[in-house]
Amino acid sequence: MLAAACLLPGAAAFAQEPQFPSRPVRLISPFPVGSGPDGVARLVAEKLARAWGQPVTVENKPGGNGFIAINAFKHGATDGHDLIHLENVHLTAYPYLFKKLPFDGNKDFELIAPLFKTHFFITTSANSKYRNVADLVADAKANPGRLSYGSWSVGNPAHLGSALFETMTGTEMQHVVYKETSQLYSGVANGELTFALGTSATAGALYRAGKLKFLAIAAPRRLAAYKDVPTVAEAGGPAGFEVSGWTAFAAPRGVSPAVLEKIRRDVAKALSEQDVRDKFAAFGYEPFSATPSEFAQHISAESSRFAEVIKKVGAHLD
Repeated sequence: MLAAACLLPGAAAFAQEPQFPSRPVRLISPFPVGSGPDGVARLVAEKLARAWGQPVTVENKPGGNGFIAINAFKHGATDGHDLIHLENVHLTAYPYLFKKLPFDGNKDFELIAPLFKTHFFITTSANSKYRNVADLVADAKANPGRLSYGSWSVGNPAHLGSALFETMTGTEMQHVVYKETSQLYSGVANGELTFALGTSATAGALYRAGKLKFLAIAAPRRLAAYKDVPTVAEAGGPAGFEVSGWTAFAAPRGVSPAVLEKIRRDVAKALSEQDVRDKFAAFGYEPFSATPSEFAQHISAESSRFAEVIKKVGAHLD
């Protein structure tokens, strides 16, 4: 009877299905509680918990450039019961910003899937004289080194994206670092800064309040929620100027391929559900789906772009 059962269709596949998870799963996050990425991660975690019949707990460990969370992950379970939520700069910019990192992206992480992508707008004060990106570029060229842009730290997408904007427009501007994003965009609204790159989640409230102007979005096409905001190219800026942030879930390197595939499949299902897409829309996020090979190619291309910009501006964090 046992031998006959093994010959039944699908029996082999069933026997190979991983017994995962066998205990609670921990999702370690470098993002603070209440942030946009945290909200998405918690919603996905709830869906995974229902699908797996085991608790999936989001453990927030913000600060330290994400190293606190990554260190906890590296000292956690290696069988997939400890996962981590990463930001794009961890994999694509930090290798060039730090001489020595407390992790190796190629050795420590097995990427599961990207969650979402968020594009950046070029924001200025609602009272600024700029009607479009062409006006901003013309002013920067006429006054080299006098215009300013801001970000919340060295090496984040807003900083590196603005440096890329300088490179692509042949301009030179000052970089001003603010301690908090709220202070940064208030500085733009008050005219303390010429401009800053901001997302719908970080700058949208001031835009809707009429205190910020979105000159353009650094994306290949307009966003559905901001149909009146042109792309940078449409607004007279450099063609191909794109700045975005994204996050992804990862497992430890060496986790069972069967377990990895199960997690990847269940995460993809959770991300496809309508309430998750509604959460994306609320934060101005876009779905970002890719096969493992497509995702690897995306990371490689972004890494090359960041490496070039970081070398040019001489940015470093150690």
